Amino acid sequence: MYTPDALADLHARGHTSLRRLLEHCAPFTADELHRELEGFGYPSMQRQLAHVIGAEHYWVGVLHGVVDAEDRDDAYPTVAALEGWRAEVEARTRAYLDVASVEELNTPRPMTMWGGRTAHLMPARVVLRTFAHVYQHQGQVVAMCRLLGRPATGLDFPLT
Repeated sequence: MYTPDALADLHARGHTSLRRLLEHCAPFTADELHRELEGFGYPSMQRQLAHVIGAEHYWVGVLHGVVDAEDRDDAYPTVAALEGWRAEVEARTRAYLDVASVEELNTPRPMTMWGGRTAHLMPARVVLRTFAHVYQHQGQVVAMCRLLGRPATGLDFPLT
């Protein structure tokens, strides 16, 4: 059984890692941030970062019955803009967790997703998906940082 407090803790830790990654990426030039590198589904650091933030925005919208799958890659061209959006999305998810009950989080319900698809999903798992998604794309951004000559370390799940 998932509790709001446990999910909020995991969510905050995921955003701590994402915030640190954005701080690490801040010194990159605009050219480096937007440079497309082969072998990545989202080919630039900026697009990777926009995608991970946008995915949480999308899934929390689904929890609220809103399907917002608009591509916002170009709306956040700088690390500062991405950080501002990250903070907004983090606050929106936290606001959901602040009012969600244990029953709400653990009871599957029909949710409508992009393309009009509907599935019975457990809200707690939707929140956990956004958390896990941070680390999937963080690994890709870290690999990109290494390829661009600025390796990143110390961005694992924060234990303290």
